[in-house]
Amino acid sequence: MYTAIGYAAQSSTTPLAPMKFERRSPRADDVAIEILYCGVCHSDIHQARNEWGIAVYPLMPGHEIVGKVTAVGANVTKHKVGDLVGVGCMVDSCRHCEACQADLEQYCLEGPTLTYATPDRVDGSNTMGGYSDSIVVSEHFVVRIPEKLDLASAAPILCAGITTYSPLKHYGVKAGDKVGILGMGGLGHMGIKFAKAMGAEVTLFTRSASKAEEARRQGADHVIVSTDAQQMKAAAGHFDFLLDTIPVQHDLNPYLDTLRFDGVHILVGLIEPVDPPLHAGNLVMSRRVLAGSLIGGIAETQEVLDFCAEHGITCDIEMLDIRQINEAYTRMIAGDVKYRFVIDMATLKL
Repeated sequence: MYTAIGYAAQSSTTPLAPMKFERRSPRADDVAIEILYCGVCHSDIHQARNEWGIAVYPLMPGHEIVGKVTAVGANVTKHKVGDLVGVGCMVDSCRHCEACQADLEQYCLEGPTLTYATPDRVDGSNTMGGYSDSIVVSEHFVVRIPEKLDLASAAPILCAGITTYSPLKHYGVKAGDKVGILGMGGLGHMGIKFAKAMGAEVTLFTRSASKAEEARRQGADHVIVSTDAQQMKAAAGHFDFLLDTIPVQHDLNPYLDTLRFDGVHILVGLIEPVDPPLHAGNLVMSRRVLAGSLIGGIAETQEVLDFCAEHGITCDIEMLDIRQINEAYTRMIAGDVKYRFVIDMATLKL
């Protein structure tokens, strides 16, 4: 055991504040990491404020972690001291169920061990995330950061990146496909970049006409203002895929109308009940599919990092002093960030 420092919430109503706590010494298959950068995901806010009802306190968020290996356990073979590595949303799983054996640890039938606020499978302690100076993780759940990637902007790829890359790949997006991206926040702007790199014709759906120029800068070929009934009507039956990154309840029916027959609408932002209700005829009459997708497995997370390095894809970020984390949460709720805050962990030591 050793003493680490970080920022944590002590309850759902208290701001994040500095805290000392104990990290475990590396087990035989563990990698110890000095954290250099950590992205700030909107789910960090949901958890810190217990908006999903599953928080465990003290709660230290952070699951978009980039750092340097400082020590390895006796059985570690994939990483060595000095390597630049990343840790995403999971730090363990059962490793033997059907999902884990298929490299889909996020769907572990026993439930994955999340990077924070989840009991460790060995000692039962509460996992603590990346808003800290260090972390210790089983090597299976540690990925390599390609040399071509900027370390800070690589951090959000470990959540926002894999969350949008995985469904596009799983559903077979290819050159010439027509892909609509719903929403352009941390997830949506990455979805645009990935779909474009896969060769698709990419359209952003947004409620704000003012985002058109920015969407095209990100790589979108077209922009549809979803509140404009004429634009939506003109898009009927046009798209092969919709990647829906909108995190709040919204009417899916008008978007489903824009899919061709056999089109697929993929939810990656919404984890609440669909409201207003879905009209089943929008699916049945055109054999459309409404699907969902959760992050990605560890092998695929390495794949998306390599894909980003190959295609020059990065996440647009704003660097953050960890002492401003609570103000950053307020700004994120107001939509005042393009498109991801990344904490410079050096500010933890000032």
